[in-house]
Amino acid sequence: MKGCIPLQKKIYVALVHYPVLNRNSEVIASALTNFDLHDLARLVCTYDLPCCYIVTPLQDQQCLAQKLIAHWVERIGKDLHPQRSQALKRLKLVHEVKDAVADIEGETGAPPQLWATTARSMDGTIGWGRARDMVKEDEHSILLLLGTGWGLAKELMDEVHGILEPIAGANGYNHLSVRCAAAIMLDRLAGMER
Repeated sequence: MKGCIPLQKKIYVALVHYPVLNRNSEVIASALTNFDLHDLARLVCTYDLPCCYIVTPLQDQQCLAQKLIAHWVERIGKDLHPQRSQALKRLKLVHEVKDAVADIEGETGAPPQLWATTARSMDGTIGWGRARDMVKEDEHSILLLLGTGWGLAKELMDEVHGILEPIAGANGYNHLSVRCAAAIMLDRLAGMER
């Protein structure tokens, strides 16, 4: 009987708020959203991934995320919705992607492979079947970088080990929320084999 394959402990997620692009292709730090934090926490918990890093150097955004997480993990939200508390415990705040890399290396003994995601078509992207095989075959963990705003900045894209192919829809429309895209990606990488 086929079930969830043992990939979950190898895949980490980072929701990157800096460096990302705005609609004019300028590098910015984007704002956190309540929906992203809740839904990505629930997603990594559903697939039993170790954690989701929330990457932002902005102090006010980190304070906002800390308050939200504390409400659900330590305060009244924990008693009202224990399942939400269980999920939000998997969020970790970091200033930069390199902080997430260092955290994973400290946990696993080796730095992860960095995989970028994009909605843009590019040459040399990794197809989903190959990506899943790579996760199975390689002993390295993977840090999946999810861009906010209008996508990851070039400076970050230049540092990655691979870029996953965009999610193709049925009619050419390609503007999924980061939460929807992450759910599809994680199901393709760590979900039940079909």
